[in-house]
Amino acid sequence: MKDTLYVVGHRNPDTDSIASAIAYAELKRRLGHEAVPCRLGDLNPETAHVLKTFGFPEPLLLETVRPRVEDLDLDPPIPVSPECSLKVAWNLMKRHGAKTLPVVDDHERLLGVATLSDLTERYMDSLDAGGLAAGQTPWTNLAETLTARVEVGDLSGRVEGKVVVAAMTPDRMGEFVEPRDLVLVGNRRENQLRALELGASCLVVTGGGDVEPEVRSAAEAAGCRVLVAPCDTFTAARLVNLSLPVRHVMTSRELVVFDLDDFVDDIRDAMLRTRYRSYPVVDSRNRVQGFVARYHLISRKRKKVVLVDHNERAQSVPGIEEAEVLEILDHHRVGDIQTGSPILFRNEPLGSTATLVCSLYEENGLRPTGPVAGLLCAAVLSDTLRFKSPTSTPLDRMAAERMGEMAGIRDLDAFAAELFRAASSLEGKKPEDLLQQDLKEYALGDWSAAVGQLVVAESALSPSLREELARAMEDLCGRRGYGLVALMLTDPLDESSRVLAAGEQRDLLFRAFGQTPSPEGVRLPGVMSRKKQLLPALVRALEEE
Repeated sequence: MKDTLYVVGHRNPDTDSIASAIAYAELKRRLGHEAVPCRLGDLNPETAHVLKTFGFPEPLLLETVRPRVEDLDLDPPIPVSPECSLKVAWNLMKRHGAKTLPVVDDHERLLGVATLSDLTERYMDSLDAGGLAAGQTPWTNLAETLTARVEVGDLSGRVEGKVVVAAMTPDRMGEFVEPRDLVLVGNRRENQLRALELGASCLVVTGGGDVEPEVRSAAEAAGCRVLVAPCDTFTAARLVNLSLPVRHVMTSRELVVFDLDDFVDDIRDAMLRTRYRSYPVVDSRNRVQGFVARYHLISRKRKKVVLVDHNERAQSVPGIEEAEVLEILDHHRVGDIQTGSPILFRNEPLGSTATLVCSLYEENGLRPTGPVAGLLCAAVLSDTLRFKSPTSTPLDRMAAERMGEMAGIRDLDAFAAELFRAASSLEGKKPEDLLQQDLKEYALGDWSAAVGQLVVAESALSPSLREELARAMEDLCGRRGYGLVALMLTDPLDESSRVLAAGEQRDLLFRAFGQTPSPEGVRLPGVMSRKKQLLPALVRALEEE
């Protein structure tokens, strides 16, 4: 079975992040990998519009890549029913080398576990002659355990009396045999008849001999079962307790059970506190999926991840340090993702990661499908603001035109305008949602900043909405400890941005562009790129302090 490869973009995903993840996952699948595109948050209106246009569902929401129990190579379960005999359970353990069996109901839900020690303890406690009755042992279990044939009666019902080996003379049997008892006898006719007179509920004739007609008739008249076992009496006496159902010996109270979605670090602590040999693992419906032991934690597998459109931990999926990063495709500055071995790291000065994905299709001699080409075209147009962003390159324009042709998009300008209308929709959006829609975190010296960007006409923002956005930015600074939160309001038609700022380091924004601090922020004609214009200006201003 191939390992799943998670292709994931950054938090607060934009169209480039989502489209690149979907398109690159499709390329990896065509190259023979089990690849799954993922997202790290809700889709913005523009991205949702693009996916709907080209018929794609939302990618998988990946909340973390911390190792979970489901990522381990669990020992396969060997489930048994509660009525399974100890002998059958023992044979299953020997055949499969198992030390623990899950006991499940008719719907495969966990009822308890039967361990090797449970079985051996019961076998050593063979002096309990009433154990079969106490365990409500089915007659079918007894017949199967002794491999006995039924001579008289049927196997419905359960054992009710104690077990007696009738090794004494008939005149002494009354001291031992009581009504409803199960009596082991050899081929002595007198002992067989005496057991019937004393009210035995079952005769087990050992040695595999025939039952005489007189005994058969007496048994039928008394309503007593007669089983014939091929083994000798000593062996039968040893085996009889192994007909007990496992529910009589299984552990069902205070079970330590793990779920498939439990984190490995969490179950390690529980294992150290309890120190059992192994632990059952169940799914959301309490169905057993396997067993986990300490040695599984030593050889645990890490999730395999491809990062697209980012390479900083603050923007990546939680738990990324515990995953195995195999590839990074990006067009931003080099961040702080660390790996334990060399990887494929494609980072090029392009306007869109989607342009890089287009190149990878060509390098592998493959052509994206029409819908995938449409996604890639939309991503390039969105991230380059229809080639007006200073990050845009001739390669971005060539990629968008080529993908647009494959997708049947006749007018790129009209298609881009349609995207921007979808992106500019503020309907039903709370200020907090707008702020988080495309928010990225950056390390600036010994403090961190968060910079968001909205593609929207400035006229669409009412004064009251600006005030609410400012309060949301101050609140975000307080909750997350940011020194600066900036929000770019980019108008692609006007080719400018207004940047709002909050936090103790808010003056850095105004120094970076030589302007006087103002609650209205700064209006920056020609500034449309967060990564190539705004962020470098902030870094330069910080270095000049």
